[in-house]
Amino acid sequence: MEKDKAVLSWNEGKIKTLIVETLRGLSQVLLIENAISGMIILLAITIASYKLAIIAFISSLIGTLVAQKGRADGDGLSKGLFGYNSVLTGLALFMFLSGPNDWIIALFGAAAAAILTAVMMFWMRNTKIPILTAPYILLTWSMLLVSYRLKSFQLSQDLVPQSLAHWKLNIKGEINWIEGAVSGLSQIFFIDHTAAGVLLFAAVIVAGWRYALFAVLGNVIALFTAYWLGGEHTLIYEGHYGYNAILAAIAAAYVFRDKKGGIPHLLSGIIAAFLTVPLTASLDTWLMPYGLPALTMPFVFTTWIILLVRKVLPGL
Repeated sequence: MEKDKAVLSWNEGKIKTLIVETLRGLSQVLLIENAISGMIILLAITIASYKLAIIAFISSLIGTLVAQKGRADGDGLSKGLFGYNSVLTGLALFMFLSGPNDWIIALFGAAAAAILTAVMMFWMRNTKIPILTAPYILLTWSMLLVSYRLKSFQLSQDLVPQSLAHWKLNIKGEINWIEGAVSGLSQIFFIDHTAAGVLLFAAVIVAGWRYALFAVLGNVIALFTAYWLGGEHTLIYEGHYGYNAILAAIAAAYVFRDKKGGIPHLLSGIIAAFLTVPLTASLDTWLMPYGLPALTMPFVFTTWIILLVRKVLPGL
């Protein structure tokens, strides 16, 4: 009897650990290591779409299980570092693919994202530059392009290749600044829902006021920079320019600061948030003929640039 209780207790402990690591995988999408934030994020996604919430949780779970079964070294597993690329890949493939196979492809992509995460961690470990969301971006782009050659992969109607020869910039219409203030965070998870955006901000606050500060700073800079540079008003208030700026500001200013000094790099955060706006516009244009979304590549490029510059100019 005591042996059975010990086994039951051990199994309960493993399940609890798995759930915590899975929730941290969700929170790491926002560069946060906090299971409570992960729960709030999952609730926010559920409010917008229960199907997306199911995909997000299962994707993070799959990424965590792949790392567990693969006996991942270090503390990356416990921090949720093998879950966040799986979450984003699963969500992106489910959103941008259609047909009867979208669930299967999305969850397969989540597993593949965990493996690619491990590969890129190995490749980049000597550079001491984080992989960020690069595995998710490369894998998602590749699997979306497969749709042009394999019938089982069916692109959503939202992704339509466009010719630049007939492109016209439309900056007419009013900007809903209130909606723009909350839509940046929600767009990270492919949702456009005001209540969900408020909950996501609550998840950031739970992780710490500094996270919240730089999230707000990044979004505000993106909103006004995109407006000042003459971006499309609809894209501005829908958070199209905000989500990359939020992630870049948090990463450059706080998450990847000098841990010895511990002081946030305010200037780096401001520069990073600003740079994501023209980078987003540029990447959107580059990818337009292929019908591909920019995803979080502006955030990745900007953060890598800032961190590489610091190696030469540590004052920044």
